[in-house]
Amino acid sequence: MKLNSVIWCVVFILGSAGGCASSPMEIPETLQNQIDPALTFSQVIQHPGSYQGKMLLLGGEVLSVKRLKEGTRLEVLQLPLDEYQRPLVTRTDSQGRFIAMEKAFLDPAMFPPDTLITIVGEVTESIAGKLDEMDYQFPAVVIKDLYVWKHPFLTQQSNSGPWHSIFGGGSTGGRVGGGVGVGIGF
Repeated sequence: MKLNSVIWCVVFILGSAGGCASSPMEIPETLQNQIDPALTFSQVIQHPGSYQGKMLLLGGEVLSVKRLKEGTRLEVLQLPLDEYQRPLVTRTDSQGRFIAMEKAFLDPAMFPPDTLITIVGEVTESIAGKLDEMDYQFPAVVIKDLYVWKHPFLTQQSNSGPWHSIFGGGSTGGRVGGGVGVGIGF
């Protein structure tokens, strides 16, 4: 009878822990319904003026940070996002660069080399600039929500995050015995 109770307890714990395997980035509810899931970076980079005022989810690697009178300007190499909204580290999958503007002060020291971010941004006009010696039109967004990923190598692993497993065992030799173990990792 006790073994049945233990098994049901284990099933309950594992069922409860299963929901923990989501992204550490949580988009605020107030923004979730405003994001246009059909809008892609490739559309925005081709015709930024056509999408002014639209919200989209973007990710990438911060290339430079500059403090301005009106806020903080981040130049970002766009990178595709995985199912957890993490930027993929493969730079060859990038479709270009964009400017992300934050009205608040962001200390450039918060963005060391290889810093990966995911943002919810509102599309504004494009900003003319230079990419080496070439003229470049940077699509621009105003940051509505910003998530800074802790370490780029951790974001490459698609199976990172909480996990669970069940272990079992038994014995023979005259006495009845057994055991069940539960493992939950983070």
